[in-house]
Amino acid sequence: MKNTDIQPYNDNFSKQEFLKEEAYYRAKEKVKKIIGFYWHLAVYIVINVLIILVIVLNGGPLWHFGTLSTPLFWGVGLLFHFLGVFGPRVFFGKDWEQRKIKEFMDKEESMWE
Repeated sequence: MKNTDIQPYNDNFSKQEFLKEEAYYRAKEKVKKIIGFYWHLAVYIVINVLIILVIVLNGGPLWHFGTLSTPLFWGVGLLFHFLGVFGPRVFFGKDWEQRKIKEFMDKEESMWE
């Protein structure tokens, strides 16, 4: 008769090693997104400078909606890309809300003294 004793699955990874590996992959994906944003920004600058140069050098007006529409609308898309990569908290930081609450509370407290 064959040995049918089933052994439990045993891997050599601890939970901490798994969390480190998971954090590494998240960080790697974040870096890829940041690189993608910077490439998008570089292409945005180069293409829009070329478009504006071609229009102006051919006698077109600089301050015209047609000249500035591509940088304007593409810039809006670039802003959304920026917010998607860095998040909306990049403007205020992690503890901005707590600092503001403390500032307003201190200001209000000083009014009553």
